[in-house]
Amino acid sequence: MTEVNRRRFLQVAGGAAALTALPASIAKAAAIPAHHRTGTIRDVEHIVVLMQENRSFDHYFGSLRGIRGFGDPRPAILPNGKTVWHQPDGDKDVLPFHPDADDLGMQFLQGLNHDWNGGHKAWNNGRYDQWIPAKTATTMAYLTRKDIPFHYALADAFTLCDAYHCSFVGNTDPNRYYMWTGYTGNDGSGGGPVLANDERGYDWTTYPERLEKAGVSWKIYQDIGDGLDAAGSWGWTNDAFIGNYGDNSLLYFNKYRNAKPGDPLYDKARTGTNAKAGDDLFRILKADVKSGNLPQISWIAAPEAYSEHPNWPVNYGAWYISKVLDALTANPEVWSKTVLLVTYDENDGFYDHVVPPSPPLSPAQGRSTADPTNEVYPGSASYVKGPYGLGQRVPMFVVSPWSKGGWACSQVFDHTSIIQLMERRFGVREPNISPWRRAVCGDLTSALDFVRPNERAASLPDTGAYTPKDHQRHNDYVPTPPASPALPLQEPGLRLARPLPYEPKVDAKAGRGKFTIEFGTGNNTGICYTVTSTTQQGGPWSYTVHDRKKLTESWDVSGAYDFTVSGPNGFLRTFAGNGVGPEVSVRHHGGALQLILTNNGRSAHRVTVKDAYRDHSTTYTIRPGDQAVHTAGLGRANSWYDLTVTSVNDETFVRRVAGHVETGRPSTTDPAVNKR
Repeated sequence: MTEVNRRRFLQVAGGAAALTALPASIAKAAAIPAHHRTGTIRDVEHIVVLMQENRSFDHYFGSLRGIRGFGDPRPAILPNGKTVWHQPDGDKDVLPFHPDADDLGMQFLQGLNHDWNGGHKAWNNGRYDQWIPAKTATTMAYLTRKDIPFHYALADAFTLCDAYHCSFVGNTDPNRYYMWTGYTGNDGSGGGPVLANDERGYDWTTYPERLEKAGVSWKIYQDIGDGLDAAGSWGWTNDAFIGNYGDNSLLYFNKYRNAKPGDPLYDKARTGTNAKAGDDLFRILKADVKSGNLPQISWIAAPEAYSEHPNWPVNYGAWYISKVLDALTANPEVWSKTVLLVTYDENDGFYDHVVPPSPPLSPAQGRSTADPTNEVYPGSASYVKGPYGLGQRVPMFVVSPWSKGGWACSQVFDHTSIIQLMERRFGVREPNISPWRRAVCGDLTSALDFVRPNERAASLPDTGAYTPKDHQRHNDYVPTPPASPALPLQEPGLRLARPLPYEPKVDAKAGRGKFTIEFGTGNNTGICYTVTSTTQQGGPWSYTVHDRKKLTESWDVSGAYDFTVSGPNGFLRTFAGNGVGPEVSVRHHGGALQLILTNNGRSAHRVTVKDAYRDHSTTYTIRPGDQAVHTAGLGRANSWYDLTVTSVNDETFVRRVAGHVETGRPSTTDPAVNKR
């Protein structure tokens, strides 16, 4: 890197103005208009997937401006009453911390436990309070823009999904089976369910087989390492700079293992470049792009050293991603029709604060209108009972001419969403994806704007400094948490937000020994609600509704009650009180939110509505059997709302309603992020 470029790079790493001296192919790509023949998903002709390894969303982007990170105004509450950030280690709390090593993006940060049992121990049946015992204190380590400027610049240039989850609570292979097949053999067929990196040979049908049958072109881009067969360990190798790190999980299916040259499963999944002989994956990828031979669907499997798997440096991966972008943008016409998805198979053992949606573990712990069959593992001598997923949030970059401009997309996704996007574009359905997962996880189209493609220029810093200085393995870097922990702040500012399909509906009522909550959705999009309570035993509970259906649940209460309902994109409802009192229903009317305050009690109530976004309070006196309607405008806070209702007559009474009203138009991320 020249001295001038190094100065420019350091400016960006420090959060200064965007870098203008770009690699030529990236600068050219930023100026290329999206292919706009139909203004629909039909304009996409190529989908490319690069699934990297083992990093959580907060670990990378907890401090990024505008997204749901360290400044989340509505974090989950642990059973001990503290926020989810305060993870106990038995003696004290450990909060997210930034390790003090220089050049953290090039450190060999230690890897952590990331198996099924460890993941479920941290999750703790949804209580989410055992991260330190399960993963060690390093789980709370995070990086910043200064450490990983390329990743932050990529998020600022394109679209970052901040509600994208890995599919499975556990290892790499099962998560990649979800990406390539829609599940991990959950129904027991073909050698499943697979709960670890066993790689014994499996027989259920993969999505590439369905693509092949339907005549949709596809290919795996990979290096062969010591060979893509049993003798070559299916791409595994001791040399971390060649091979595919075993991340082409199609090679663990018998049809691929038994395929011979001339068979599409062999030719498209068991061939690749030979770095040992001086060949270059990027040369082959670029040649296919320049010649117009890029398949309709492609997957890329990186060598271990570039996969971002701990303990390998994150910025080795930045260099690799930049090379992929260089290759894909070598032909502007091809890039104008291409969507690149860059994501991570699982979170390793790194912490993320958003409790994942999950199916009910039993009828006593919730219900779902979408069939959750085969979404809960019953337990065995080796593996504890628990949901297959969703797992923790991991980063997902949607990089394309339809996703430029530094957007956030907050719809819930997982690895099956990648298949669902391919289904939408190419019409090849994957039956292995469960009804529950289809209800909860979107198809990624909300991250793309086909009608009005955003044409804002992208700026990406040079990654030349991240070329490995040697080809050696290094010892772990094990950070030490600070003696006086404090919750970090995010960068200031908002992000543009993609419109989402959600219409959540949750109302509740207390009366005569019962507390009842009704869950619904105003359209066909499924929503998974999580219910917690400080007064009821047996939670948390999970309720999924879809296709405009409703679910109603009642709890026996005697005296005080306290329930919280959380959902996607910061949705929150809190219900607390003691006996029969006012009730609050929420309705969206025009450009405003209406609270219908109904007094079902026997005496008048004087209630106050406090608006957190507008720093305003209004008081109403409601006689028995009467109603009052409170109207809150949504314009000043970009359709975000956070209203709390309290009563002079009952100091325990609280109704809090918070979230975002979707209008079908672009908005911004939550203005309350970082306002503490």
